[in-house]
Amino acid sequence: MANGLFNLKQVIQAVQQGGWPAQRTPSVEYLVVAGGGSGGSGAGSGGGGAGGLLTGLDPVPNGQTLLVTVGAGGAAKTNGAGNSGSSSVFGSISASGGGGGAADGTAPTSGGSGGGGRQDTRFAGAQGISGQGNAGGDGFQGGGVGSGGGGGGAGTIGLIAGSSRSGNGGAGIASAINGTVTTYAGGGGGATEAAAGTAGAGGVGGGGAGGVVAAGTAGTNGTGGGGGGSGTGAVGSGKGGDGIVIIRYPTAYADAASVTTGTKTTANGYTIYTFLASGTITF
Repeated sequence: MANGLFNLKQVIQAVQQGGWPAQRTPSVEYLVVAGGGSGGSGAGSGGGGAGGLLTGLDPVPNGQTLLVTVGAGGAAKTNGAGNSGSSSVFGSISASGGGGGAADGTAPTSGGSGGGGRQDTRFAGAQGISGQGNAGGDGFQGGGVGSGGGGGGAGTIGLIAGSSRSGNGGAGIASAINGTVTTYAGGGGGATEAAAGTAGAGGVGGGGAGGVVAAGTAGTNGTGGGGGGSGTGAVGSGKGGDGIVIIRYPTAYADAASVTTGTKTTANGYTIYTFLASGTITF
């Protein structure tokens, strides 16, 4: 994503407002990332899909309070398919939670990005939502050792598994909206039931790694990363990472009239509000 979505005309208008510090911003740049799905738990399960990611420029009404919801990641799972993450919302903008990874006898679920599949032609990777994320990778379909596909990421699809080699989670998308280039919404890695196998790595952007006959790693909170799959049903999969909502606009405009739970910072000429928990903001 480009460093800023405001064009030169809008920035100049903001500078001109410098003499009127009470002037509210007419629009804001936003990044909305939902909670990631958790990995599946079983013999070579799929990784969880990343939370859906939306970014853009949105007009905001003066004096109206807007709801901000930060979606939780899907809970870790023992013996079964992963849980989907929850949606994140800013006003009328809503990103969908990531889908859970597949497990023994249970298919993965679709979401912002889809969960990874498990070994079996019936359990291909689940689909993501166009404009928010990508599909999970298929599990290994050659028989024998179970190896799960990687969960989809906001930037790329989850990788397909091979024999004793699980798929990596799909990569997320980088953004500099918070003043530092950060990658969000990576998919969770698939797991393998083979002790000599290779589990899938988590996708760049907070995705958790899959386990080798072991528990999966959790997705990173504040990124919407998918959780890693578990290589055996006896232990839990990786939890999905919680989402995040970030809002910014030129500092020449006034601060928000009120904010709950959001943290204010400034960087590169922008006022930035970061929400790691649900709250409200009034401009």
